[in-house]
Amino acid sequence: MDVIYAAEKRTIAELLEHHVHEHVRPEDINVTENPSETGSFYIGWRLRHYVLSPAGDIAAARARLESKRPPARQ
Repeated sequence: MDVIYAAEKRTIAELLEHHVHEHVRPEDINVTENPSETGSFYIGWRLRHYVLSPAGDIAAARARLESKRPPARQ
C-alpha cells in the first residue's frame, strides 16, 4: 500500500496544482486518508488544507477548531 500511495502523490499534486493555479511539488504536500469517506484524502500544502474527493474534486477543508480569540469589546 505504501508504494501505491507514493505513486499517487504525484497525481494528487497535479490535481492540486490545477485547483490552486500554482506549481505544486509532490514532496511539498502531506497526504493522509480521510476516515470519513472511502477514497477521499486530506491534503496539506503550505499553510492550507484541502480535501480530495473520490471523484477527483478538490475543495478547501473546513477548519475544525473553534476560534480562540477573545470576545469583541462593545
